[in-house]
Amino acid sequence: MNLKIISLADRPDILSRPDDFRDAWPEFMYHDLVSSLFYDQVVTAYPEHCLVAVDQDGPVARAFSFPLHWSADPDEVLPAGHDAVIVRAIQDRLAGRSGTLVALVEMTVRTDRRGAGLSMLMLDAVREQTAKLGYRSLVAPVRPTGKPDHPDIPLGEYVGWTRPDGLPVDPWLRVHIRAGGRVVGLAPHSTTISGTLAEWRSWTGLPFDTSGPVRVPGALVPVHCDVRHGFGVYVEPNVWVHHRV
Repeated sequence: MNLKIISLADRPDILSRPDDFRDAWPEFMYHDLVSSLFYDQVVTAYPEHCLVAVDQDGPVARAFSFPLHWSADPDEVLPAGHDAVIVRAIQDRLAGRSGTLVALVEMTVRTDRRGAGLSMLMLDAVREQTAKLGYRSLVAPVRPTGKPDHPDIPLGEYVGWTRPDGLPVDPWLRVHIRAGGRVVGLAPHSTTISGTLAEWRSWTGLPFDTSGPVRVPGALVPVHCDVRHGFGVYVEPNVWVHHRV
């Protein structure tokens, strides 16, 4: 594989084509309001923490992380999840606080390149870059890729599912464990996405015409639909993984 992994600090133009990864996530995931803060602020502020894998066809995978000031033991307690670490990172920057660890908040492989081991290569590269930049800990609010197939199973139960070799059933968690990471807790409300029912219909193609849980392709848990108020809310749980690097 003719592949290079480079940082945005070295090639800030490498993600100039916005549609390279557009189909890698369900549409509704692009409507998390906190994430827009991340892409507008944190990526620009910490390009050395943002890695992109490139081959002859252009970018094929990316991994975005940033330093976070966290005085507690990451094996014991961590922020609420994905949205919370983004807000915390921006607060740290505004307050002039130096990072004590690094949080990995996005790892994306282009859909036409999945199944070739790119996620492991990228995770290894993030671990190496984190150590190179002087940090000892890398934490990640992991979005288990197999969980959408089991939306009604509580995340804590799902995380406990293992194969005969003892590794997690979930493919993305398995990559983290093989790389040396440890599951240290759950993030029950890691990402929150809310919208009108008209917006949810446009994002998913589903009718959203009955109050209660709605199972949406790509969602880890059902979306709560409230017909009376014309609103839907998705609260995504993640799994905290800690890597010592």
